[in-house]
Amino acid sequence: MKLRVHFVVDPMGWFCLSMVFGVWLYNTVFIPTLILFPHYSEGHIPCALVACYYLASLFCITALVRASTADPGRLPQDPHIPHSEREHWELCNKCNLMRPKRSHHCSRCGHCVRRMDHHCPWINNCVGEDNHWLFLQLCFYTQVLSLFTLLLDFCQYYYFHPLTHLQQEGFGVRHELALLRVSTFMGLLMFGGMSSLFYTQLTGILTDTTTIEKMSYFKSDVGSSGRPWQQTLSEVFGTRWKLLWFVPFRIRQPLGGALYPRLHV
Repeated sequence: MKLRVHFVVDPMGWFCLSMVFGVWLYNTVFIPTLILFPHYSEGHIPCALVACYYLASLFCITALVRASTADPGRLPQDPHIPHSEREHWELCNKCNLMRPKRSHHCSRCGHCVRRMDHHCPWINNCVGEDNHWLFLQLCFYTQVLSLFTLLLDFCQYYYFHPLTHLQQEGFGVRHELALLRVSTFMGLLMFGGMSSLFYTQLTGILTDTTTIEKMSYFKSDVGSSGRPWQQTLSEVFGTRWKLLWFVPFRIRQPLGGALYPRLHV
């Protein structure tokens, strides 16, 4: 499968995505400046802690960029439908094109998406069959980075030894308390919101139910998959190697016998 870049022209989505990127950039700049590097230079914390923070930050921004630019499963204008699979397709009453069942037409993007879960303004993209795994990784690594930031903020207040060598004229030192309070507030907000979203997404995947289907008043042919959670998540992430579920740098390959069969498009 080739890596396809997908952009949604939506000023509001760009604004929301910029806010998420700004939160990530804030913590990636000020937390190392105020906590990690000064305490590492004085021997209060090991080098591994600094490396782990930057690794979590790297995985988080990679998942964000890829989830926002990956093709969620957009249907082509003229899909090829084999005769044996026609019963699995239906006509979209908005774009008047044939689409697989459980697809949905996104009014913001203007096209149908295979097994669309929802349109997320925070990544300025739909969450569908081809990028759902990236969105799940984004929720996970945002929780990890937010919790990491909160722990560092707490340790800076109550645990770390006072620094002996400070540049008192530096902006970070003069405004350390205010900067750490903002970081703590954003960390609490992101961790709480992403934890709830991650639980909702994980529950939906394990029960084979999209967010759109949950919001509908009725659901036809949708219910619990009745299969082991390992198999369900393997089909979403496109691999049975559990370690690769946590790697946002790879290209997803659909598995056979998935929750949502890969039809010819």
